[in-house]
Amino acid sequence: MTDTAAAPPRKVTRPFGWRDKIGYLFGDFGNDFTFILQAFFFLAFYTRVVGIDAAHVGTLLIAARLLDAFTDVGFGRFLDTRNTRGQEKFRPWILRGALPVAIASALMYMNFLAGWESYGARVAWMVATYLLWGSITYTMINIPYGSMASLISGDPDDRAQLSVFRSGGAILAALIISVAVPLIVNIEVDGNSVLSGERMMWVGIAMSVGAVICYVLCYLNVQERVTAAKDVEDARHMGFGQVIRSVLGNRSLSGLVVAALLLLVANLLPSGLVAFLWLDYFNAGSLQAVAGLAGLAPGLLLLYFAPLLARRFGKREASVVALVIGGGILILAYFLDLQGQPTLFIVLFALSQLSIAVFNFMIWAFIVDVIDDQEVRSGERDDATIYGIYSWARKLGQALAGGLAGWALGWVGYVSTTGTAQVQQSEGTLTGIYALSTLVPGLTLVAVALALQFLYPLSKKRVDANAAELRRRRIAAGVEATVTD
Repeated sequence: MTDTAAAPPRKVTRPFGWRDKIGYLFGDFGNDFTFILQAFFFLAFYTRVVGIDAAHVGTLLIAARLLDAFTDVGFGRFLDTRNTRGQEKFRPWILRGALPVAIASALMYMNFLAGWESYGARVAWMVATYLLWGSITYTMINIPYGSMASLISGDPDDRAQLSVFRSGGAILAALIISVAVPLIVNIEVDGNSVLSGERMMWVGIAMSVGAVICYVLCYLNVQERVTAAKDVEDARHMGFGQVIRSVLGNRSLSGLVVAALLLLVANLLPSGLVAFLWLDYFNAGSLQAVAGLAGLAPGLLLLYFAPLLARRFGKREASVVALVIGGGILILAYFLDLQGQPTLFIVLFALSQLSIAVFNFMIWAFIVDVIDDQEVRSGERDDATIYGIYSWARKLGQALAGGLAGWALGWVGYVSTTGTAQVQQSEGTLTGIYALSTLVPGLTLVAVALALQFLYPLSKKRVDANAAELRRRRIAAGVEATVTD
């Protein structure tokens, strides 16, 4: 490939700082207004309100990921190869995708579906709106949002802070959805806790409005600063197949993908079952909000402590220890059999979630480290392509968790209902729901720790070395960003 003159650096009017961190936080705040709502309530809404068989919902969640292999990776490659003519590469897509993803999310929770006599029509609406949201519109905003972190700053410590603040946005959304939403949508009917379809619909609309507001705040406050050492305007990059082979051969990416898949199963399997755990196993729907608050609020302390852990010990090193502790606590909760002791369960759940949050808060900095590692190895800056592959892998994990939740409910004998009708589940079904919420995710978290330790090679020493090498290359190529106060 012929070398060309270096492209001029983007005009930067301010250094990296709090405005970027808060703005990036709002981006994931907006993402998770729709994503966490889907993770927590989609399965419950369609089985308990619309009357869809849990196995059918689970099959949709798995099948949709086949489409995402094309949309996520394809859109990522589109972003990496398009000529931006010296303008910001990813930030404009935050505005372009805001309204489409919000509308698609709201459409998934329409209460009038419960009144449709045709089971096929109800399934068709569920499939169409879920694919529109998860495979098309969410991809259009999430791929550029996640890829943008590698261009906001080239410093590993700055990126660790972006990852932490991104996770802080997710916690804020999760606090609203796991604490406030259950208090709104879970109602009492004849002494039983049930999910209100009408209230769920209005909550879905409100979450979509909140998402749009957060996306606008993100767009207004972040700024891209990093330019690849290679001339981004003239270099046409490797061919698609060559890029995919190179990326898939990156051990750091493959190790992170394995860890992320397992982590998502550990996180989202119990999330998909949380309504069933509190409505059926504990028969105390109001405590779902208390458990959600206890599990999430302490994690806000990590906005301060997680970057310190990453700087002192390294992201991989700190995460391995935390995951083993979190998994061990959930395994202990299973063997204690706490059906009659919901308060003790909430305490153990909160401790496990605080431990798991150490990795969750830093996980987005892991993928930026992988992007750097790929550039050191290949000379190509394929931010969005790598993030697209990683995003698809995460979606696969999300679908696997959702699919497992739906299928596992069938395996343990759960009986679906429509509207506010109730069925008393068997003791075996209740025990199965508890095991799926404690033992299975606990063992999976231990597996995540093993994957990070033995499959993911980017130790603190190697991450720092990669960052120094890329900084040297950019200075040599004359594309190091110019920052002024």
